Amino acid sequence: MSDESSYIPPKVWTWNKDAVSKFSNINRPVSGPTHDKTLPVGDHPLQLHSLATPNGVKVTVMLEELLALGKTDAEYDAYTINIGDGSQFGSDFVAINPNSKIPALLDRSATPPVRIFESGAILIYLAEKYDAFYPKDPAQRAECLSWLMWQMGSAPYLGGGFGHFYAYAPERLEYPIDRFAMEVKRQLDVLDQNLATRQYLCGDDYTIADIANYAWYGALVLHNIYDASEFLEVDSYKNVVRWATEIEARPAVQRGKRVNRPWGPEETRVIERHSASDFD
Repeated sequence: MSDESSYIPPKVWTWNKDAVSKFSNINRPVSGPTHDKTLPVGDHPLQLHSLATPNGVKVTVMLEELLALGKTDAEYDAYTINIGDGSQFGSDFVAINPNSKIPALLDRSATPPVRIFESGAILIYLAEKYDAFYPKDPAQRAECLSWLMWQMGSAPYLGGGFGHFYAYAPERLEYPIDRFAMEVKRQLDVLDQNLATRQYLCGDDYTIADIANYAWYGALVLHNIYDASEFLEVDSYKNVVRWATEIEARPAVQRGKRVNRPWGPEETRVIERHSASDFD
């Protein structure tokens, strides 16, 4: 292992294009498209371009939950974006999301079509559009938004921080792993204490805050993401495990987790989704 104190940053950072890492073929310090690419278009007004990562799962679970409520106009076409090969830098995708991250949603029911990017923004947009999973009472809505924004601000410490240094970095270094493990455990404790007296994050009702947080922290406590369950002692957060287990049992959640999923057993994959029959 290299000496963690040996690196002295230069006065001005420069991009080492020759550096080799798991993500070196897609990481770059500039934005914008790298190639022209026309996105496919389906029959439904809602066009989703995504991948079944935690951020992508948030949106497909939300859409499946809306359909389960009988919101038939929430039918959608979902196309997989392979972020490993740089599909997120195609020209049409960048036109929907200039940040080149999944998920990206285009609502063609409006003129001109409405683009929505960032998973939290998509959840709010859909909740308002379909009047579902979003409290009407101002105080309850504030609580819901608080937990949603908590997730949006906290998960980068889990994924980009802990997950990167624990599972993906070229070397395992004690300082960043210790730093981010401490923060992730603190976050789990925040959730655990809140859920000690509540069925869901905001109380008795299932909301977009639960959908967003489940996608990340449910995966952490139930599915050993980053192979870190034992390291983080996730089973000790009993209330989080109970909450995540209840959410995962929902049929719409089971369906949503499969959409835009190109990995795992074949029966769990729905690489493109255009109707309910795609789950058969």
